[in-house]
Amino acid sequence: MGIVDKFIQLRDDPNASVQTFNNISKEKIRKVLAKIDRSSENMVEAVYALLDQMPNQFSKAAKNNFSFKDGATTAHIGAHVGILQRGRSTKLDREGRDYWLKPLWEIGAIEKVYFDGDSCKFLPGHPKAKSPNSAYRLPDDFVDILASPDGEWEIKIENWFKSDNLRERLAFQAQQAEETKSLVVSEHSLLIEQSAQSYAARFLPGYEVVYIDDGDGDRITEEQKNKLEQAGLVINLDDAMPDVLLWNKESDSIWIIEAVTSDGEVDLHKQNRMFEFCLRQGKKSAGFTTTYPTWKKFAERQSVLKNIAYETYVWIREDAAKHFFVSTSAGTAFPPPYHQ
Repeated sequence: MGIVDKFIQLRDDPNASVQTFNNISKEKIRKVLAKIDRSSENMVEAVYALLDQMPNQFSKAAKNNFSFKDGATTAHIGAHVGILQRGRSTKLDREGRDYWLKPLWEIGAIEKVYFDGDSCKFLPGHPKAKSPNSAYRLPDDFVDILASPDGEWEIKIENWFKSDNLRERLAFQAQQAEETKSLVVSEHSLLIEQSAQSYAARFLPGYEVVYIDDGDGDRITEEQKNKLEQAGLVINLDDAMPDVLLWNKESDSIWIIEAVTSDGEVDLHKQNRMFEFCLRQGKKSAGFTTTYPTWKKFAERQSVLKNIAYETYVWIREDAAKHFFVSTSAGTAFPPPYHQ
């Protein structure tokens, strides 16, 4: 069930309602945010969502008793606001996050977190660019302000927003994020690099790397912008971009690589999203590969999920001399059969 359907089901459940931490109201949130010039309705309702104590929307986190307020993705927050709070059947526009999330995390009123499925913990920062495990939560000191009675929160918010305190708080968050990045990203980054170089060099002759999604946030380097432009590719914020995107100039086709150390295989959803991207860009064909560091990691993931899409390839770094084609029947030709 998709996020929108899940939240519509919650919206229509007569026994379900938003239960915020300490019963903090929207009116209280509005007063506090007004003190720091961040009181748009979207921001108020985003903060209200991040106080909700309902089960977390990461299934593994929910099983370990995490609540929504412990970490929610942009889509989770957007669905909470649009569907639960406003009673609509659509979530807030993801592109609008620059207007209803970014102004709050820039001052530390919202902090970035990452749900690590291996440790089942929410870790500081967004170590993997555009990861489905990237989320947000309210920091404890800001929640304390929201929960404080009249006469106290006004003093606390003034101290909280002082420039020295703000710089110190953001510096601490940045330090924590770097520590998370060193823990989470190193193996993923290495696999992305080896997928782009070793795998592509052996199995994708004629293809060149035009985009690698291995940074923090939405940044695209100038070099990547130039390569994407030469390839006639335009990336939008809502595009389900892969870890590595390659382009073959002669055939005008693209190839997508997803490097998996914790999650993110080329599943049917990813395949369909990239087919849509391919059609929109007017490309001739699209190929797909999921890469893993070891056979153990491949078995660990696929023995449970079995989610790799048909007509795609698998490459395992420790067995790098070969790759494997996933097919429903024998005799499917290379490359995979998407053509314009």
